[in-house]
Amino acid sequence: MDNKTSVFFLLQFSNVWELQIIYIALLLMLYLMTVTGNLLIISAVVCDHHLHTPMYFFLMNLAMQDIGSVSVIIPKALFNSLTNTRHISYSGCVAQVLLFVFFLGSDIALLTVMAYDRYVAICNPLQYETIMNRKACTQMIGSVWTASFLNAALHTTETFTNPFCSNIVNQFYCEIPHLLKLACPGLDVTEIGVVAFSAILSAGCFVFIVVTYVEIFSAVLRIPSVQGRKKAFFTCLPHLIVFSVFLFTVSFAYLRPISNRPSNLDFIITMIYSILPPMMNPIIYSMRNKDIKDALSKLLRLRSFVFENL
Repeated sequence: MDNKTSVFFLLQFSNVWELQIIYIALLLMLYLMTVTGNLLIISAVVCDHHLHTPMYFFLMNLAMQDIGSVSVIIPKALFNSLTNTRHISYSGCVAQVLLFVFFLGSDIALLTVMAYDRYVAICNPLQYETIMNRKACTQMIGSVWTASFLNAALHTTETFTNPFCSNIVNQFYCEIPHLLKLACPGLDVTEIGVVAFSAILSAGCFVFIVVTYVEIFSAVLRIPSVQGRKKAFFTCLPHLIVFSVFLFTVSFAYLRPISNRPSNLDFIITMIYSILPPMMNPIIYSMRNKDIKDALSKLLRLRSFVFENL
């Protein structure tokens, strides 16, 4: 590795300090909202034994992954903006790619597992406890984390195998498509194949979820109670919307040609798939969920009681 690529220089939000402050404030607000919302979900599931079920176990893991994904990229971007610097070390860039792709892949895999959980709960309710037992859920989560880490390690290795002819990254964090533009021979064919393979796997997850939800909605329509149909429908629909937005924006970001100059479109797409889903997941999954609301209410009342008696 030569001196030219011992560090990378990331994209600044703006050259105008006033606009830079606005971007910092906006990003900090989104980050705090994301972390706070997901921490509340984790606390509610951990502290309320009524939520010790497979659905909420998966939701808690999703919240942990969401916190991880935003924490990999946003604090560094905020620090660089506040200190008016742009650099990130080579090893820091490697770690950022590895961890971000790991959390990104974990989200896709876990959302697929959650779709299967809803399928079993609605289409095979009598066998739900047998199929989705503690051992099976633990194995699913273990498989999600292991497969996602191996996928991230593969992407990271292929991305940093070739030397770089430039160290100017036209993104506010180390994103694989923009790093590939810096490779000396041009785009690495092997890494393109790895990205395409991951895209095929993601598309397979999407097809699996769509087929699963076709079966789920067919079962829902057979529920005699109107209230029961509405409850089942609103339990499943947010999950499908979140996954669709997440998958399409990630695919668009990673598969489309990358321009040689900084682009507002790149920035917007990156914000949509990297920050919006982790921020919206706690809202979507708790907004219409009475169990989560009750658990959070108990948790907040307990905290108020403790502080009053200190």
